[in-house]
Amino acid sequence: MHPFYITTPIYYLNGAPHLGHAYTTIFTDTITRFWRLAGRPTYFLTGTDEHGQKIVEAATKAGLKPQDFVDQAYQPFYDMNAEVGAQPNDFIRTTEARHKRGAEALWKKIDQNGWIEKGVYAGWYAVRDEAFYKEADIKDGKAPTGAPVAWVEEPCYFFKLSAFRDKLLDFYRQHPDFIVPKTRYNETISWVEQGLQDLAISRSTLRWGIPVPGDETHVMYVWIDALSNYINALGYPEKNQKFESWWPHARHVIGKDILRFHAIYWPAFLMAADIPPPRQLYIHGWWTVEGEKMSKSVGNVLSPTDLVALFGIDPLRYFLLRQMPFGDDGNFSEATFAERFRSDLANDLGNLFQRVLAFIQKRGGTISPNPQGPVSEDIDTWRQHLWSQLEGFMTSVEPHRYLTHIWEGVALGNRFFDALEPWKLAKSDAPEDLRRLNSGLVQMLALLYDLALYLQPVMPEAAKTMLAQLGYDGPPLPFHNETFRLTEGASLPKPWPLFQKDRNAA
Repeated sequence: MHPFYITTPIYYLNGAPHLGHAYTTIFTDTITRFWRLAGRPTYFLTGTDEHGQKIVEAATKAGLKPQDFVDQAYQPFYDMNAEVGAQPNDFIRTTEARHKRGAEALWKKIDQNGWIEKGVYAGWYAVRDEAFYKEADIKDGKAPTGAPVAWVEEPCYFFKLSAFRDKLLDFYRQHPDFIVPKTRYNETISWVEQGLQDLAISRSTLRWGIPVPGDETHVMYVWIDALSNYINALGYPEKNQKFESWWPHARHVIGKDILRFHAIYWPAFLMAADIPPPRQLYIHGWWTVEGEKMSKSVGNVLSPTDLVALFGIDPLRYFLLRQMPFGDDGNFSEATFAERFRSDLANDLGNLFQRVLAFIQKRGGTISPNPQGPVSEDIDTWRQHLWSQLEGFMTSVEPHRYLTHIWEGVALGNRFFDALEPWKLAKSDAPEDLRRLNSGLVQMLALLYDLALYLQPVMPEAAKTMLAQLGYDGPPLPFHNETFRLTEGASLPKPWPLFQKDRNAA
């Protein structure tokens, strides 16, 4: 398998972590865990974006110097990884020396290749977006994102983006899976087909940023600065083994609000520096809360710390990935969360493990032989095609379908256990009834094993508990492992509940 390098966007420090940040991190962590357990080399990068005008304004409001402000503000984002059960390989800050070195090298390379020229920018600028906008983009004094804009005129350096229209269109057509989902791919092509204007890539009225090489009266535009983190974390400008191994297989997970920067500006910057664009962009939607857009003024901004305290890490991970089809917008509702917790986790999955394992425990807690083979053809068929189905859903970046398919197995297990009526078969003296009982229980154990195995990327701690109840107590178990198998005569521990029904969410 090819290596798999995946990144979140680097999170901007003008506010605290919220539900959207948690979702992006959980999504990226889940995809990473899946491919790692499938035997693929993986590298997961996240970090923080610490330059720009909004940082200066936030620091001033806090009565701090920008560097002192970001040294405090990055910590909650760093801590969020552990809070939501994410395990990135690296965390990069744009105020680090390695990042500054890479950003400067990228600028110099683009400049040496003739794609930067000096001029004067006169136009609309949105501080909230850290973005310049054309006159045609402005409606009622606001950018397409809804951010207020102001007219600015200042000397700056321009990137000759207009020259990359055809290069970008050729690249998109040669790489039809570059942007997922397809709707965002088509949207990007539409933007580029309308024509591109040269892009202002420096600010002369701002001091908080990376100075432009050779002209310290300017700092780099925050987007050329920030986007370069993805290569800088791999050691750029040195094209060492780390860079050469990971960069050709790069995937960026981003929200739809920063599609233009990643789908147009970033590939163009890289082409201008003789670096291939990333392999893919995964574009997700936005979360609303109880049907409303998250807003500080409304008071409905949800923090990862509070959500985990209320619901637990694994239930939160499950809900966010199951509730929002990738690419669409999603709504966070406490009532919906409570229902999913009760129905999906406590009743369907948790009760299935408890019923089967408690029954086996009453019969001595050991795995019996299975002379008769599968009893349920539906379960047998589901298990035979499980890997190909789940691999397909992760390849197409659809964790909601991945979980839907796993819960089809949960439903099959509950229906089969009810139909098997093992409590009746256990009382029978007929040999055929006992053979059917043993065969049914072994098949149920095999199903529970598959459920635990493939839930590891989504709910790491809950899956670890499931595997422990099946007799495995060790590190995450690879999907195609030779480490552990359910074997005849093995003794199983006494089961315990996977999910407490009296949690706040339930």
